[in-house]
Amino acid sequence: MLLDYTGKTVLITGGSRGIGKACAKLFASLNADVIITFNTDQDEAERTLLELEHKGNHGLYQLDQSQPKNVERFFNKVLQHYPHVDVLVNNAGVYIEHKITEVSYEEWQQSWEQTIGTNLNGVANLCYFASRHMIQQGGGKIINISSRGAFRGEPDHPAYAASKAGLNAMSQSLAVSLAPHHISVHIIAPGFVDTDMTSALLNSEAGEFIKKQSPLNRVATANEVAQIAVTYASPGFEFTTGGIIDLNGASYLRT
Repeated sequence: MLLDYTGKTVLITGGSRGIGKACAKLFASLNADVIITFNTDQDEAERTLLELEHKGNHGLYQLDQSQPKNVERFFNKVLQHYPHVDVLVNNAGVYIEHKITEVSYEEWQQSWEQTIGTNLNGVANLCYFASRHMIQQGGGKIINISSRGAFRGEPDHPAYAASKAGLNAMSQSLAVSLAPHHISVHIIAPGFVDTDMTSALLNSEAGEFIKKQSPLNRVATANEVAQIAVTYASPGFEFTTGGIIDLNGASYLRT
């Protein structure tokens, strides 16, 4: 299957690093115009933008998606510069440790508010504006990056697990409501992924235990996630809408 995204615009949140960066680079290599968002590190985001192949109409925007008004302003800006958005990849998220036996009540509240605000409410708002636009243009694709943690739990990051479980339920609900408008919604649920954010952990003694959770004795690469994203975004995969694909190397099997 030869993929070609010429003439397509792909919006990737958190596209300056990790999984988002891998998605951005792969979509760009397939001739897409890529829009990436970042939250805090503009220098890193600009470097990523320069690395993209197919020097087309790529774009870079700052976005703290935990704030609803920010999402609305962001989409208004995007649509001033791009006539259409064909694919939305919701990748941006936070992973905040908050052990219930150790943190203060104030820290507990802050962790939940920031995590749910970014990972669930923020994604919901992005889906809202993207789907409204996609309905007008006759269709589109939404790809939401979930996590193995939605199923197996995250003892030290409970808000993260809850946000991803909510993301799964929301995505499946949207898959039903948006199907008549030719918009498909797809969910990718990785386990640990080898990125710059996880490299220190994965290279430690604890990392060896993490890798051994899979019979392949490794974790996923960011490019493996990106490969699934570009496949789901291509024509012919609409009937997988609402499905959740596990990408954890058989480290966690669910029925």
